[in-house]
Amino acid sequence: MRTVLIAAGLYNLAFGVWTVAWPSLWFEWSGMPLPEYPEVWQSVGMIVGVFGIGYLIASSNPIRHWPIIFVGFLGKLFGPIGFIKAVTTGALPLSCTWITVTNDLIWWIPFGLILWRVAQAKAGRPFDRQEPYTPTEAAENYHLSSGESLRDASREQTIVLVFLRHFGCTFTRQILRSLQGLKEEADRNGARLVLVHMLREQESQEYLTAPSAQSIPHIADTNCELYRAFGLGKGGFFEIFGPQVWFRGMLALFKGCGVGHLAGDGLQMPGAFLYRAEKIVAAQPAKSASDLPDLPRLFSKGSE
Repeated sequence: MRTVLIAAGLYNLAFGVWTVAWPSLWFEWSGMPLPEYPEVWQSVGMIVGVFGIGYLIASSNPIRHWPIIFVGFLGKLFGPIGFIKAVTTGALPLSCTWITVTNDLIWWIPFGLILWRVAQAKAGRPFDRQEPYTPTEAAENYHLSSGESLRDASREQTIVLVFLRHFGCTFTRQILRSLQGLKEEADRNGARLVLVHMLREQESQEYLTAPSAQSIPHIADTNCELYRAFGLGKGGFFEIFGPQVWFRGMLALFKGCGVGHLAGDGLQMPGAFLYRAEKIVAAQPAKSASDLPDLPRLFSKGSE
């Protein structure tokens, strides 16, 4: 994906420079009259070049920057439609077809495959296989911020995994404000509290600044693979925007939790689990975005 996006970015930048610096060449090569207002064609080159910068940015993390790729794909999809109309009406000669091939058509399949891979990643499918990880496989592959794998940590003591929604969510902010209480409840039961979020390690530091948060290990799951392994999928309309969610959201706002910008997958559902010796001892998957971890009930369920 990165190779395709870097190639697309460099191509767009080169096309932009070529169009701005030599606005008449395409018309001469295609046997068309020179444009009366070359500035219009130069403006097109400028827009294409700006998209090149966007593709280079997206190449650093295609999954995260998928909207840039999606907008570029739409441009490459609709451009040939306008071109076909122009050719069939005689506004453009068939001799200029080559520019549509290099600008749009050759990028359809690679951009389409990238977007398909993004959709699969958002659903929690690992890059190297068709099926999601099992909890045991995910525990081996994912590590706590303290260094050890989830598998090794679960062999030492019971792990309380609290899967968060995106950091801008009112209910995630509510959980972060109550971390001290959650940690004390975990400690009373001889367990270790671990947070799971969807941002990269360095990005999460912006949201985990409170002393209570800094003392709790966390796991960065940018592709939601661990979420998927533990059975947490995407929420539907009522799970994310249902009446109960609105009511609890208003209560949270009155408590000063507020709302932030989208920092993670806005559709991802949260949950809490007891994980011990590579086994799920108790599960508390959220039924709505507003469900908060109820650790006393979770530990009670785990002791049954």
